[in-house]
Amino acid sequence: MSAGRGSRLSQVLQHTTEIREFGTDYDHKAGAPKDLSTLSVLGIGDFANALLSQHKGVQSASDNLNTKYLQQLSFAGAQLEGNISVSGSKGETSARLRLLLEKLDLALRDTLAPGMPPNRGLGSNNILFMACELLLLGSESDGLPLLLIEEPEAHLHPQRQLRLIQFLQTKVREARADGQKIQVILTTHSPNLASAIELDNLLLLQGRKAFSLAAGRTELSKSDYGFLARFLDVTKANLFFARGVLIVEGDAENILLPTLARLLGRDLTESGVSIVNVGGVGLRRFARIFQRKNADVDGEISIPVACVTDFDVMPDCAPEIIGKVKPGEAWPKGRRWRAKKDFPGDALEKRRLEIQAKASGQRVETFVADEWTLEYDLALAGFSQEVWLAAHFAKADENIHAGKTTIVAVTKAALRSFKELEAKTTSQEEMCSHIYGMFADGSSVSKTVSAQYLAWILDRSVGKGRLDAKALNSLLPTYLVKAIEHVTYKPDAASTAGASD
Repeated sequence: MSAGRGSRLSQVLQHTTEIREFGTDYDHKAGAPKDLSTLSVLGIGDFANALLSQHKGVQSASDNLNTKYLQQLSFAGAQLEGNISVSGSKGETSARLRLLLEKLDLALRDTLAPGMPPNRGLGSNNILFMACELLLLGSESDGLPLLLIEEPEAHLHPQRQLRLIQFLQTKVREARADGQKIQVILTTHSPNLASAIELDNLLLLQGRKAFSLAAGRTELSKSDYGFLARFLDVTKANLFFARGVLIVEGDAENILLPTLARLLGRDLTESGVSIVNVGGVGLRRFARIFQRKNADVDGEISIPVACVTDFDVMPDCAPEIIGKVKPGEAWPKGRRWRAKKDFPGDALEKRRLEIQAKASGQRVETFVADEWTLEYDLALAGFSQEVWLAAHFAKADENIHAGKTTIVAVTKAALRSFKELEAKTTSQEEMCSHIYGMFADGSSVSKTVSAQYLAWILDRSVGKGRLDAKALNSLLPTYLVKAIEHVTYKPDAASTAGASD
């Protein structure tokens, strides 16, 4: 913070208690006190001015100025005489203090190299400026202690952002001498800051309206706030800045859905959609952030949110195929897994509606897997060979990257085994259960790596003209297509046609 007339540093310092009240003034008659550190800031200035006026060099220059120049330029009876003194050393006390403080500047010093000139970036200098403003707000004894900060993350290291927001949240809890607490209002586009600010203190600005996320204003319960305080990290906080939000339960969906959306002509990035992977827990807790407790008064947050979740009801043939039970063995009681025969009549559809109802409402919709899980549903919908190939690529991934085998070799072996699987199974449900068995508990095949390979396979198929957006739309599981459509903008006719050609 630079010195100069009207500098912000001088304004801050002259209103701080430490500057105004500490120390004694300089007494010209009595001279300086033995302990110079007891002088006030203005006293130091007056003492320095007295020393300068008595300095032989200054006195000599003053005498030369007067005798050799000013006397020669004076009129008779109107002698001109100069007096060298520090600027601002005379006049009213507050004005003298202001002029003195305007000579000070403030720069960050490197504590590891204190003798070197300051060399700090814009972010660190912004921190310095904010610290000075907080110093002023903490020292003033009247007025509203309010600090407004526009995008404090500018030029600031991500870890410094977290340090800043933690500090600010500590300061606003401290009372000043007059009992008031400092209030800080800041705007930000930083997921780092948004993840660290208490949810109760956040306001979501959308559609020229401010939506408070405080308790009682959202559909979040008390336990939801506690959960989100633990799990709403920087990777998930991007949901506050999105024009649409896809909430998914795993890495496979997180990897695959952006590719599917792009191939369908509904690119998530173009639509400003954030995909949030909650890792199988808390999907509905995150969704309720966007639901208002009193939407009739507050209005709705018009950001579309899609929750994508598994149905977790397997076909009746699957338990034996994926090793839940041995062939012919009775299904155990108290088991956590469920199959279709556990839901007679319309119970299966009721279960689906119950899952949907847990998070749906306002602009939030839950999209439940058509049948069972992502991999099974993709295989059953028409991508059984592609899912099978992706699983084999994932199984051989380390060997492929180590050069011990090739994509071509793995493809040939996988296609042979796929034909054998087709020949030995009697139904699509049975075949797709075997395919999903490659991902079942205890398997060495990673769903995440498989999703990467499946995205690559589908991308190549579209690139080579074997698939287009229209075919994908008809083949993909309905719940995935609807979820993507819910959060993205509908492409115009021209772009749709281009994607289908």
